[in-house]
Amino acid sequence: MEVLYSSTRGDGAKITASQAILKGLSEDGGLFVPDHIPALGRPMQELAGRPYQEVAYEVMKLFLTDFTEEELKTCIERAYDSKFDTDEIAPVKEAEGAYYLELFHGSTIAFKDMALSILPHLMITSAKKNHVKNEIVILTATSGDTGKAALAGFAGVEGTRIIVFYPKNGVSPIQEKQMVTQKGDNTYVVGIRGNFDDAQNGVKALFNDRELAQEMEEAGLQFSSANSINIGRLVPQVVYYVYAYAKLLHGGRIKDNEKINVVVPTGNFGNILAAFYAKNMGVPIAKLICASNENKVLYDFFTTGRYDRNREFVLTSSPSMDILISSNLERLIYRIAGEDAGKTAELMSALSRSGSYEITEQMRGQLADFYGNYADEKETAKRIRDMYESSGYILDTHTAVASAVYGKYVADTGDTAPTVIASTASPFKFTRSVMNAIDSQYDALSDFELVDELSKIGRIKVPRAIEEIRTAPVVHDHVCEKTEMKAAVKRFLHIGESV
Repeated sequence: MEVLYSSTRGDGAKITASQAILKGLSEDGGLFVPDHIPALGRPMQELAGRPYQEVAYEVMKLFLTDFTEEELKTCIERAYDSKFDTDEIAPVKEAEGAYYLELFHGSTIAFKDMALSILPHLMITSAKKNHVKNEIVILTATSGDTGKAALAGFAGVEGTRIIVFYPKNGVSPIQEKQMVTQKGDNTYVVGIRGNFDDAQNGVKALFNDRELAQEMEEAGLQFSSANSINIGRLVPQVVYYVYAYAKLLHGGRIKDNEKINVVVPTGNFGNILAAFYAKNMGVPIAKLICASNENKVLYDFFTTGRYDRNREFVLTSSPSMDILISSNLERLIYRIAGEDAGKTAELMSALSRSGSYEITEQMRGQLADFYGNYADEKETAKRIRDMYESSGYILDTHTAVASAVYGKYVADTGDTAPTVIASTASPFKFTRSVMNAIDSQYDALSDFELVDELSKIGRIKVPRAIEEIRTAPVVHDHVCEKTEMKAAVKRFLHIGESV
């Protein structure tokens, strides 16, 4: 059955998957959502033991219904190949009674690789399907991981350019080094003086700038997005939750149809929304556990029904979660509002205008699948240290937040059902925070000395992504005010007055 897409704030007009991927964001500011979530249609037993690529096809073909079998399989084959350091693509490791779904084995050692390895191929295929003649300009804001994963995915891809904005002092040293050393004539990286929300708001404003769109059209260019607001990012993320369940079933760790819980460290809400979609496809998932850091806007939302970004922005050791505007939550709001685009637009307008909104009791009643909690900086560091000391398994700071929140969930509920924790980044990406959590004696070491020490104590090979940037020269040293983002874009694209 065909799946079409419409805007969370629109008039109900429907477009194909490839058109939604190309647009990224609707002209009315809304996000594209499927007109229904398709049923998996295959018994989980049939997927158990299948390679990741086969599971990816079985899931993605249900959402991307205007792609041919050959087109989709080609995209998948090109994405999930030797860029990943394991044939499993997303291994599941057991530690202290939970299953850690390792999503960091791609070229930039973060979970964003799982979707951003395939997005360029989906986008180029979409452009051909829709007879697009313009060059596609990927415009992205990053809190640390999306930027490098998108840059790696699109670098050198013919017919595309990519511009990434990141908070200059809001990412880890390794994250920044990964981005600013990115090669490729079609890449452009800019640090802004502000936080991630400033970068994200600026990017959304550029997408909605009609004057800029006209200038770009005249220059043979058009914007698209690699952020998780793009449905081409969200659909590939659904895959690994299906794969994780199939792997546990194949390994005899769960019985067929046995329900599991899923814990996700959450910032922009895309990763946990993908788990929600997997549940609604028929994957036996019971609770969706939303783990926040000290920027606990989502914890407060699930606790009170009120979303309020009017608070101090905290820079934490888990910077990819340092977000006060969780864009993908809009897709969930749309669903629990009865797919009422008018109601969704009203709430998003309130968020833009006053920084907050409150959902109705009826809407709150539909959030029973979710549990929210948070871990502060001390709890996060303690979880890294305790896990290392008890099992030798080393968590990154984001996964540690999830692991700590899982402990709180079990203490609150007594629920010990089999649980998958999304392990979203390699500890090598946040070496200083990880090593300081294990022992403060490491504080005197340089970033790359910490890399080697982490490799030694964890008995883990240093990832290729880290080795590549040890001595790589800085290619991008652009910094601007948050109010200068449009000028920076025009300068890179050589359009308008900034030429």
